[in-house]
Amino acid sequence: MTQTTLSLTAVRRRVNPSRTLPFLVVGLLLALLLVFFVLPVIWLLLAPSKTAGEVVRDNPLSFGSFHQIGTAWGHLFAFQDGAMTRWLANSAVYSGGSLILTLAVSVPAGYALALTKFRGRKTLLVITLVTMIMPQATLVLPIFLELNRFHLIGTVWSVILPFSFYPFGVYLVYIYFGSSLPRDLLSAARIDGCTEWQLFSRIALPLAKPVVGLVAFFSFVGNWNNFFLPYLVLPNSEQFPVQVGLNQLLTSTPSFNPVAGAGLNVTIPELALAITVAILPVLVLFVFSQRTLVSGMLAGSSKE
Repeated sequence: MTQTTLSLTAVRRRVNPSRTLPFLVVGLLLALLLVFFVLPVIWLLLAPSKTAGEVVRDNPLSFGSFHQIGTAWGHLFAFQDGAMTRWLANSAVYSGGSLILTLAVSVPAGYALALTKFRGRKTLLVITLVTMIMPQATLVLPIFLELNRFHLIGTVWSVILPFSFYPFGVYLVYIYFGSSLPRDLLSAARIDGCTEWQLFSRIALPLAKPVVGLVAFFSFVGNWNNFFLPYLVLPNSEQFPVQVGLNQLLTSTPSFNPVAGAGLNVTIPELALAITVAILPVLVLFVFSQRTLVSGMLAGSSKE
């Protein structure tokens, strides 16, 4: 009798609802994530392998043929005499040029805010924080008016200069230098005769490589995916980055725009392939910079 009672108690413990309920909730959430996030990505990758008709008729998660991928690739890069190639090159120029200016400004600015004392320092820090939390769309109009005042609309600088304004990068560098850079090391370097520039360039900057890499990654990804500002300041299709070009490609797809020309060979497979090509540089950058990103995120998390 005692052994039977112990066995029943063990079974109850194994099927305790209070313990199984969290696993059911987690499983349900994972299933929802799979449906709403993973399956659309899988469909996006498989769509270029099928014709427009097969995309509608066949199983959404079925694979077509490699020949159809080549056909979609040819149609995509033949659109408007190679417009997709120009858009990718423009995005590389805009994102790369603004990244150089961002690092040249954000890193020294964050160092100065963290380790130097000057009049208006706290006010400048507050302005940086307020600007950082403001939606980017709220700044588009004043930026547009300013660019128009200096006759920069329609030039490469109308995209690069606003992209270079990155207060979030300044704040990240400020947090790192303010919490992780040993003050004793700086004091010893000053005793040895180092100037402030030598402190920054020879001691602080080499130690800040993880957070610099983090700022560079976030800045590049944000600039590469930016749509609204280039759409407003670039009137010529030859100057479009790839994100704005995708919008033009979408309007040329008969499935989404009934008045589009039927002879452009731009259908759903070509559009899905264009989206995949547009995100590929960011994906490659993420894969090859994971170690830097992790070390940059952990920088400043602890203080010895």
